[in-house]
Amino acid sequence: MSDRDSTEEQPQGQGADLVMEDSGSEPELRSQEEEGDMRGDVQELATKTLHIQSKKYYLDVKQNRRGRFLKIAEVPGRGPKKRLTLRMPAAAELRDYLTDFSEHYAQLGPANPDNIKEDGRIKSEQIISDNRRYYLDLKENNRGRFLKISQTGDRGPRIQIAVPAQGLVEFKNALTELLDEFGTDDPSDESQTPLPKSSQFWVENKHFFFDVGSNYRGTYMRISEVQPRTQYRTSITIPKKAWSRFRDTFTGYYSKTISCSTVVRVT
Repeated sequence: MSDRDSTEEQPQGQGADLVMEDSGSEPELRSQEEEGDMRGDVQELATKTLHIQSKKYYLDVKQNRRGRFLKIAEVPGRGPKKRLTLRMPAAAELRDYLTDFSEHYAQLGPANPDNIKEDGRIKSEQIISDNRRYYLDLKENNRGRFLKISQTGDRGPRIQIAVPAQGLVEFKNALTELLDEFGTDDPSDESQTPLPKSSQFWVENKHFFFDVGSNYRGTYMRISEVQPRTQYRTSITIPKKAWSRFRDTFTGYYSKTISCSTVVRVT
């Protein structure tokens, strides 16, 4: 089971719900931004409401001490509300990908129930923002086509929403209007040095990810190991002030093992 596919989506036809298995109880789905909202230190800047088929979506631009962010809430015809949160730069990336997905969807012919891939995936993209990853999957099954947006992080379960493919242009237009008004840059980042891009590599059968992020506590690096068969992820977070100590420790052990190997070969 991968990071993308933890539940089965069941999009309905025109005018019906897109039903998805719940990703967790309501308290578990709260992000740091939502926790700040509960404390009363979040300022609401703007909101837009969309009605797509029988579902309702809220796009809210908010601001707290860490900067501006976008909260997307999906309210299905039945079941719990689901929420994603994105910083403004990530929201801008989402807007650009929505353009690509909507254009790709427009070029697709009628769905053929007899020729659907096992996983239903048509097109996929990924956004990385700080310690969060957002997986965008245009998918189909015998009930229709839809875009699944999944948010993963180191806190709580995976969160995901589904948008019917017929509503992608409307969704993208609403997001564009908010970004045009409030910008795509995070004000809290104006005085900060741009962070390096994430990196990853394989060692034998292990997959390692290195992600540099920042919050109000400072800059940090998150190192994650993902098991290829189970996709189980374990992570550690290292504050920037400790990077040099980790470097020196790794270098010291590496030098010692090289020296030991040399002595063994000589003897």
